[in-house]
Amino acid sequence: MTVGVSWIRAMDPRENKLNLLLLAIPITVYYNYYEHDSSMAFFSSLVAIMPLAFLMGRATEEIALRTSESLGGLLNATFGNAAEMIIALLAIFTAYQAGTGTETASTMIHLVQASLIGSILGNLLLVMGLAFVWGGMHHAEQSYSETQVSSNGSLLLLSMIVLIIPTVFHSTVGGEAGDRGVEDLSHIAAVILLLIYAMFLYFQLRTHVHLFATDGTHHEEPEMSQRDAITLLVVATLMVSWMAEILVHSVEAAADEMGLPHLFIGVILLPLFGNAAEHFTAVTVAGKDKMDLSFAISMGSSTQIAVFVAPLMVVFAWILGVPLTFEFGMLETVSAFLAVLIVNSIASDGKSNWLEGAMLLASYAVLGAAFLFHP
Repeated sequence: MTVGVSWIRAMDPRENKLNLLLLAIPITVYYNYYEHDSSMAFFSSLVAIMPLAFLMGRATEEIALRTSESLGGLLNATFGNAAEMIIALLAIFTAYQAGTGTETASTMIHLVQASLIGSILGNLLLVMGLAFVWGGMHHAEQSYSETQVSSNGSLLLLSMIVLIIPTVFHSTVGGEAGDRGVEDLSHIAAVILLLIYAMFLYFQLRTHVHLFATDGTHHEEPEMSQRDAITLLVVATLMVSWMAEILVHSVEAAADEMGLPHLFIGVILLPLFGNAAEHFTAVTVAGKDKMDLSFAISMGSSTQIAVFVAPLMVVFAWILGVPLTFEFGMLETVSAFLAVLIVNSIASDGKSNWLEGAMLLASYAVLGAAFLFHP
């Protein structure tokens, strides 16, 4: 076994061209602390998160190679959306510091809700669409596990119920009673979703592992020592947290200066940059006809966001007394519901081609335009 890549070398651009974007870190520091230019600090921090998220994923994969397949899957699931989780946690904490009822708190809450919806839409429509198109350009027809579609699709539909019911509840009850009811309903739903996700993990990683088997990386040998992998994970996580803090505190000023709606930033920009490395992997392996792995990344990430990350953020906000609920707004809720419906419809046969991918990309483009023009 050859273990020759140190955690420092893993950040070398010669190891991966994406590491060139690490130059965005000093640029972010310059514009945030010296020039006090919120717009440049915001966009450079967005760019900086891309390679850092990739390094987090690289370190997690290296650690997972030394574990069992079930534990490795859990590690990859946990850290797959880590960048977005960090951004959401910092936004909630910023809302807590600003105080309930303030404009900043309201903006941060809406930003968290929008980024969660954006992650679901991005993984389901953009990533899966690109994977279907790229894979379809190399192979006339590709197949993947129908079990993945069934289990993930059912969980996503359950999460859509959790989004729709609070929105309908608030619109029918209304007033102060409606606000209190939506908060209580969201807290109960969050706990239930977390329990369901724990059961899903047990089902996927323990009792029915054979149904979810993919061409994983456990046949590969580690390229770095476990100590280097853990060091890289810690360093990358700390750097992501630093960049995310700058991003969260500059988003309001940047949105005003650039004339971009907060909804567009949350739904489109944050998930696009935060998950860029993972998106690239899903599309690349699709071209190699590893559609089970590609599908696990795209739809699996959406499932994790909907059934684990979103309720976890609601519980965290509940502990801090921040009124984050599952009432994400009519446009966001309908968009997510329609995305789940079209993906379940297209993917239900366990086969894909480039035309189906084009349909998913078209859906994403229409929804992106709607969020861009939303006041």
